[in-house]
Amino acid sequence: MEKSLNEFIVGETGTVKKINAEGKIKRRLFDMGVTPGVEIKVKKLAPLGDPVEVTIRGYELSLRKAEAECVLMEVK
Repeated sequence: MEKSLNEFIVGETGTVKKINAEGKIKRRLFDMGVTPGVEIKVKKLAPLGDPVEVTIRGYELSLRKAEAECVLMEVK
C-alpha cells in the first residue's frame, strides 16, 4: 500500500518509494537523507500536523507538512 508521509500515524513505518517534488524541496529532502529505499518511522505529530518528527538513518528529523506530502511511501 502506498501513501504520502504526511498521512502516516505515530508509530507507523514505511520505505521511501519516490520523492514527488522538484527544485529546492527535492534537493532539501535529499540533503537530509530522504532518498528512495530508506526506512522512515513517524515518532511525533504536532497537533495540526505540522511539523512531523520522524526517525531516519538513526537520527530524528522534523519535516514540514508540505515536505512530508512530497514523500511517497510504501507502508510496511
